[in-house]
Amino acid sequence: MQDKTICLNRSASHEYFILERVEAGIVLDGGEVKSLRLGNVNLKDSFCIIHNGEIYIKNMHISVYEKAGAYNVKESRRDRKLLLHREEIIKLNSKITQKGLTLVPLRLYFKQALIKMELGVCQGKHTYDKKRSLMEKDI
Repeated sequence: MQDKTICLNRSASHEYFILERVEAGIVLDGGEVKSLRLGNVNLKDSFCIIHNGEIYIKNMHISVYEKAGAYNVKESRRDRKLLLHREEIIKLNSKITQKGLTLVPLRLYFKQALIKMELGVCQGKHTYDKKRSLMEKDI
């Protein structure tokens, strides 16, 4: 069975060299899940941080679900926790503490009934790298 993609971060492949990909779960509310099923999400300016041995995604926009109750209203850009095993978090932390590496969300997708996020250990591109990749894409 193939995974259904909810949202792609297209600018990530333009801005970064993707060195490694990691799958992570994400902690969401019920209204956020319903909003994701409608496709109301944006990963464009989002990034990941590691704080106290936990990974959080910052600046990911999930629109507030209109039919949710008055008590279910949350911020659309709140920090959301990502679910990984402790060994994976330690391994990622050692990689991103190297010079020039960062953790970027690449895509959000359904895996059976669960919502998963694909993270990439990435290195930033220079402007000449971006121009070169655009030329190769045109050819």
